[in-house]
Parts: sequence; C-alpha cells; structure tokens
Amino acid sequence: MIEKMKFLSITGPKGDIDRMVTKYLSRYEIHLENAMTELEDVPDLKPFVQSNPYKGILESAESYAALVVNAGSMVPEEISLDDAISLVGEIRRRLTALDEEKQALAGDMEKKKKLLRAIEPYRSLPVDIRTVLGFEILSFRFGRLPAQDFERLKEYVYEDSNSIFLRCSEDEAYIYGVYFAPNRICHKVDAIYSSMHFERMFIPDAYEGTPEESARALEKELAEAEKKAAAIDRKRAALIEEDAARILGARDKIRNLSDNFGIRKMAAITVTKHEPFYILCGWMTESDAKAFQAETKKDDKVICVEISHGVKSGKQPPTRLKNPAIFRPYEMYVKMYGLPSYQEMDPTVFVAITYSFIFGVMFGDLGQGLCLFVGGLLLYLKKKIPLAGIIALAGVFSSFFGLMFGSIFGFEDLIPALWLRPREAMMALPGIGSINVIMVTAVVFGMGLILLTMVFHILNAVRRKDRGDILFGTNALTGLVFYGGVVYAILLIFSGKTIPAAWLLAIVLAAAVLGMFLKEPLAKLVTGEPGPKIEGSIGMFIVQGFFEMFEVMLSYFSNSLSFVRIGAFAVSHAAMMSVVLQLSGFESGNTNWVVVVLGNLFVMGMEGLIVGIQVLRLEFYEMFSRFYSGDGRPFINSLKKSK
Repeated sequence: MIEKMKFLSITGPKGDIDRMVTKYLSRYEIHLENAMTELEDVPDLKPFVQSNPYKGILESAESYAALVVNAGSMVPEEISLDDAISLVGEIRRRLTALDEEKQALAGDMEKKKKLLRAIEPYRSLPVDIRTVLGFEILSFRFGRLPAQDFERLKEYVYEDSNSIFLRCSEDEAYIYGVYFAPNRICHKVDAIYSSMHFERMFIPDAYEGTPEESARALEKELAEAEKKAAAIDRKRAALIEEDAARILGARDKIRNLSDNFGIRKMAAITVTKHEPFYILCGWMTESDAKAFQAETKKDDKVICVEISHGVKSGKQPPTRLKNPAIFRPYEMYVKMYGLPSYQEMDPTVFVAITYSFIFGVMFGDLGQGLCLFVGGLLLYLKKKIPLAGIIALAGVFSSFFGLMFGSIFGFEDLIPALWLRPREAMMALPGIGSINVIMVTAVVFGMGLILLTMVFHILNAVRRKDRGDILFGTNALTGLVFYGGVVYAILLIFSGKTIPAAWLLAIVLAAAVLGMFLKEPLAKLVTGEPGPKIEGSIGMFIVQGFFEMFEVMLSYFSNSLSFVRIGAFAVSHAAMMSVVLQLSGFESGNTNWVVVVLGNLFVMGMEGLIVGIQVLRLEFYEMFSRFYSGDGRPFINSLKKSK
C-alpha cells in the first residue's frame, strides 16, 4: 500500500531554524520541496543561501571516527557543539604532529634503504669503502656483468686487460663486483669491460668500514627506525582509543548539525523591515504530520500549517510503500517496472500472490519447493536480500502444487496427486478434441487475470478522476465488457452449453467495440475538453481506428494465449524430472542417487531461473501494461540526504 501524505508549511524566525530542526524536525522524516518554487506567488521572498560552516570539520571528525576500533559496538558520548569542535581541533593538532614526525622518519628510512640497496651486492668485498673511494693511483669501477659475458671476459681478455676484478655476489642473470686498473690506462680497461656489457654502479660516499660493516649498521638503523614508526602508530591508536566514545559523539553532533544546516537550500526567507522568517515546505506521512503538528503546537516560535491543495508546482506527492513483511521483498519487482504514482494502487500484494502462485504451478514439486523455501528463507533472514525472500515464498507455492501434482524430487509414485498429473490429465473440448487439462486451466486463469487487471485500470482511473479513461478504451469499461463477454461466450461454448440471449450479447459486444473505436471523441465529450472531437479528417480517423481495433483484437488473443506457457512449463518440469530419473536408472531398479541429487540441483537451478523470468514477463507484459504506469517519484528524507 502507499502511505498517505500531507503537505506542510513550517515557518519561524530565521535565527530559530537550527533549534526547530534539531528539537523537532530531525525526529521525523520529511520530503522537502523548494520553498521558492512552491511560494513563487508570495512577494518579498528570497532563497535562504548560506555556506555550511560544518562541512570541513565534519570531514575531519568522520576521518577520525573511521579510525576507532569496534565503532559499531560503542555508544557515542553525548557532547556539546563547542566541546566537539574543540576535541576535533585538538586531535587534528596532535595527529598532525605525529604524522609530521612519521613522514620525517619515513624520509630518513628511504635514504637508508637506498644506501643499503646500493651496497648490498658488494657486502663480501673485504676492503674499507672509504679506502677504495680514496684511491689516487688506481681507478675503480663498481658494477655488474651479465653471467655469460663474465665467462667470456675470463676466457678471452682478462689476462691481458691489466685489471683486477673482485667478484662480490651474483644472481640468476648478473655477476656483481669491482675492477681496479691504473689511472693511465683506465680508459682502455673501461672500453674492454664496456664491450663485455659491464654496467657501472656509483657508490655514494656515505659508508663507514667494509661493505659488510656498513650494511649491518644500516640494517640496525632501519630496524630502530621501524620501531620508532611502530611507536608512532601506537601513539596514534592510543590517541584515538583514549577519546573513542567522545570522537563518535563529536562526529554525530557535527553530522546532525551539518545535515540540519543543509536544509537551508530548500528554504526561503521573508524580506521585510521586521525580523525575517524562514519558510520550509514538504511532505510527511499522515501519522508523522499529525505528531509533528501536535508537538509544535505549543511552541510560539514554530508555525506549522497543513496545505490541503498540495504543491503549487504541480508535482505529485512522493510515493512511500508500506507493505506487510511477507510481501515486502516483491517491492523490488514493482520498482524494477517503476514506482507507483501517488494516485495509483500499489501492486505489490497482487504481484506477490500472482507471481508466487504462477511460479508454483510451473515449478510444482514438493521436495524442490521445500528446498527453495528453506534456502531462500535462511538467506533472506541473514542477508535481507529481496530476491531470497521472493524465492522463499515462491517455494511455498511450489511445494503446494507439488502436493497437488503428486511430485516430490521428480518421483511421482511416492505420494498421490491431490489434483492431477500435469502430463497425464486430458479433457475433450468441442471442436478441438482432446487437450491437456493444465493447458486449458492456464488459459482460463490468464483470462481471469486479464479481466482483473482491467478492473484495476478502471479503479486507477477513478482515483485520477479521469472519466474518459474510466469508460472508453482497451482496458476501460468498454474493454472490460467486450473481453468479459467474449470470455463468457467461450466458456459456455467449450462447456457444451448454449449462449442465452446470444443476440443481446452480440449487441453489447458491438456497442463495446464501438466505444473503443470512438474512444478519443467520446472521452473529450464526457470530460468537456474544448476543441475538435476528431483530429484530422473523418476518413483518416476511420482508417486509423480500424487498424487500431485490429491490433486490439490481436492483442486480446495473443495475451490470452500467452498464459498457456504456465501449463507448458508444468508439463515440461515433470518431463525433465522424468529424464533425470531415467538417467539415474530408477526405472530399471538400479538407482544412482548421485545422478538423482545432481539432476534435482540442475533442474532447481536452470529451470527455476527460467520459470522465474517467464513469470516476471507475464507480470510485466500481460498484466502491468494494462493498469500500471509506474511513474511515481520516491519519498526521500531530506534530512538524510542534505549535506
């Protein structure tokens, strides 16, 4: 069902808006409209424009609250605005100091890591680094050689290179080391090593002792630096945990004030010589509106007036659905098509019953239905997934029709059929012959649903007070009379009975067709709409009306036959399970229970998905399209979305 809405105008002194929102309005849900738009005919109004002073500090408070461990289980402490702002500022100052200390430490650690990476390949060099870097007669080159080129160097040119290469370390691809050569021939030696693809590496003048000693010293310094960084992190965590409850309270306090402040963009203020007043306009549910008005009645600074004629901008009231918990998951399907407008009926209960019923007929199996019910129910209770709730209720109907069809996990000889076996039950129809009972029942059931949706269409038109759409049209009173008369005649004929007063029925049907044919001029006539009753020439109107009526008759026929898929899937489900049992060897007496289980799982998954989609198609195309527009706008609590 759709909750009834009331349109309220709330007024008070400009400086009192925060108190009003905090004390009263924040306890309710309201869908605000732009007051400037709604009160455009009221003189001396201007927008309530003011920047939000809480935006920046709220971002800080929320970032600090995100650092609180187990925040969900902690009760926020009540705190004043001044204390909240002071707390956030103090935490920002202390955290900033710790962050700066850690950044400086991180920079120093990165320098040490760079030095360690540079000296790491040469740790086995048994020479003081400063001694090497201070050579004057000899030149030295730190670097690496590809492993294959190092072997070529040793074999072909090393003996004649006038150099000494000290091998320090290696990996899968390279040999790391340093070579020495006299200064006077160093350029020749460099050329030799370059031809062997020697890559030179420069060692900074920042080491003490041998490479091993330098590396160990750096590793020790890095370990100490990491301990300092961990200590800073502990200080940060302790700082947050020390005031965790107050931080959460400060966040909530500032967030509420920020949210409340955000409603100013929807407000207007009076421009007068006296004290300016704010004006807010919005929708509340009927119960909330009564409670809000009663609560503010004794407050002389708050004036709340209910405006019975609604918004002046022409917007329809927002829609808020409220259905019993068992049907609530089906709101998902309704919203997929479109939220109902405020003047429409909410089809959620209708969808829940018809969808579950049709699914049960198409997927009738006691065992599989119970599996769907239990699995869907557990998933819905744990995760609150709407589709899981739909599966659970559909499983109930599937189990029911499993009893009606005498089917449990595909076995049809374990329990008796309380109604019929879909594959076996046949009946004779005059002029047609023998036909499956479930197929005929499905079509008759579909005809009944089509008639019911036409009634829904008329009721929606009554709500809109659209007399033309009540009386004339494919789904209006004329369509209901015509289609109902045809269904009545078909049922009598196939049941072997004579149509009483057939001539009178023919006249009624002809009048209904004429009413549908002349829908536009007759609708304008009964509504008193000015202008010509027929657009264009009469000839063109007749031709266009003829083809439209042909399309209408064709749609009546195709929509009715579309429901035959209900019976077809009921038969195919039984047939598929029969195939599963044949593959398992059940009929030969050597049952493979693994095949039975896997076959049932496969059918529940694949056919359940297909049936679910097919039922949804029937809902949307054969039923919703006849009475439902789905052009509503959702009710949105402005206090929650304002920033």
